[in-house]
Order: sequence, then C-alpha cells, then structure tokens
Amino acid sequence: MNEPFVNARNRAGYSQDDVARKLGIDQSSVAYWETGKNLPRASMLVKLADLYCCTIDELMGRSASQNSA
Repeated sequence: MNEPFVNARNRAGYSQDDVARKLGIDQSSVAYWETGKNLPRASMLVKLADLYCCTIDELMGRSASQNSA
C-alpha cells in the first residue's frame, strides 16, 4: 500500500470516488496509486498535491530530512 497517498487523501477528507470526480479520472486509477500498482504522471502529482493541500514530496513519502540532503 502507498500509505502517503492514502494518508494525504484521508487528511483532505476525500473518498477515492471524490478524488476521481474532481480530477476527471476513473476511481480505479486512484486505487492503483494507493495500492502501489501504478504511480500518477508528474502532471497529476501536481494536481493531487494541490487537491490534498500538501507537497509532492509528502505524497512520495519523503521527509523533511530527506529533502535537505
């Protein structure tokens, strides 16, 4: 499971279906990202980060200490 994706979505208060509707994609795409079967394209990462009010680094599971290296 891709926990950073799931955690960010849950913190934002969205269901997978909510995210899919807001981004104009299939719910299965969101499920694939969250199970680690697939990753979103870079352009979609930006949209997800904006939707979830977080950074792309947070979505990818990178901590602040990893960012400063």
